[in-house]
Amino acid sequence: MGSRLNPYLNFNGNARQALEFYASVFGGDLSLNTFAQYGAADSPDAERIMHGMLETDAGYTIMGADITGDMEHHPMAGFSVSLSGDEADSLRGYWEKLSASGTTMMPLQKQVWGDEFGMCVDGFGVSWLVNITPGSPAHS
Repeated sequence: MGSRLNPYLNFNGNARQALEFYASVFGGDLSLNTFAQYGAADSPDAERIMHGMLETDAGYTIMGADITGDMEHHPMAGFSVSLSGDEADSLRGYWEKLSASGTTMMPLQKQVWGDEFGMCVDGFGVSWLVNITPGSPAHS
């Protein structure tokens, strides 16, 4: 498989809902494992997600988990998950679903550099950047 870089998002008890939402946005295969499945069945955190992974047909991988009840929750800040490319229809579809659940910081629109670009924070507090590069001209 080699190496890969992908986001690993931490949630405070709503990782299942967040990862199921991302599966509805991007499609793909979602696997979720609770703390109970890894030996903590009697824990107050038993039903929280210890590890979740979404692998999409587009090649995206998003991982996530819940913190345990004894950990201090720090809301996500200081980063964004970026989606970019020239597959305009797919990227616009992702943008619509992600931005509909939260707050649009910058509408998806044409920018001075020629691309369409937008920024939003989804309903789970994850910041997203979407950049659509115009497709290459058809070859004659």
